[in-house]
Amino acid sequence: AVVSTQSTGINKDFLLESINAIKTGSEEKKRKFLETVELQISLKNYDPSRDKRFSGTVKLRHIPKANFKVCIIGDERHLDEAKTLGLECKSVEDLKKLQKNKKLVKKLAKSYDAFLASDGLIKQIPRILGPGLNKAGKFPTSPYSALIPLL
Repeated sequence: AVVSTQSTGINKDFLLESINAIKTGSEEKKRKFLETVELQISLKNYDPSRDKRFSGTVKLRHIPKANFKVCIIGDERHLDEAKTLGLECKSVEDLKKLQKNKKLVKKLAKSYDAFLASDGLIKQIPRILGPGLNKAGKFPTSPYSALIPLL
């Protein structure tokens, strides 16, 4: 179901009715895969070609994915912090062992849901791994930008 409104706001009753219709439709016909819902928001009086791009994060009330696997790509300090927290981590040397092998990079991308990288290493990752993580939609973000909304 596609919900499109051209007004300045979204009618709450219409939105809740649409969500309930989606839920009942998914319960009536069970599927053998995880169904997702995409929400697109368009901004009035915003020119993306003239104005700067922006990005943000939203903290969800409910956990969307219980077994979310994150891999930390970092320098020694971040690797030590990740190991003390019990997170999986990889160093630059571990990534260099993949030697831009497309199959190995794709396997790495499939084995984790998200990647966090040290600020200094984010620029080096395309040179080390090639475009594999970016094609998979899992290019690393900075751990600090990812953790700030949670604090």
